[in-house]
Amino acid sequence: MIEMDEKDLIILKELSKNARTPVTRIAKTLGISDVAVKKRMSKLEKSGVIRRYTLIIDNKRLDYNAVAYIGVNVQPDKILDVANYLRSKDNVTFVALTSGDHDLLVELWAKDSTQLSKELDSIRNITGVVNLYPAIILDVIKEKEALPQEILKELEKKQ
Repeated sequence: MIEMDEKDLIILKELSKNARTPVTRIAKTLGISDVAVKKRMSKLEKSGVIRRYTLIIDNKRLDYNAVAYIGVNVQPDKILDVANYLRSKDNVTFVALTSGDHDLLVELWAKDSTQLSKELDSIRNITGVVNLYPAIILDVIKEKEALPQEILKELEKKQ
């Protein structure tokens, strides 16, 4: 684990609100130089705390109207084969090995319910897949956040 201080957490907080926040604005917030902020960000990147800068996309505005999270149960000796195959699919945006009810959790985007149904059938036919448990996203109530609110609240208490 990397050692981080309050300034590093503030950098993470600012970037979690908007990954495109200018370094100059973060520097002003912290009362340090741009160069110092860049060095801290570089340290966070090299240590793996910041893995990448990303964006959140509204799938419906791109005409992908059927997004599903799919629990996939797989024969134990086929888990990595199935995970790697799913990872290679162009409309799969997330694949994770999990514990609990399912072996894999997959996020899949489809244009409509017809395409989603075909994709689910395709996954069911992968060698080693035992069963699928799709959950179709009807509406997003809270977007995925870069940091849990708990960390941000702890930081605010310190300020």
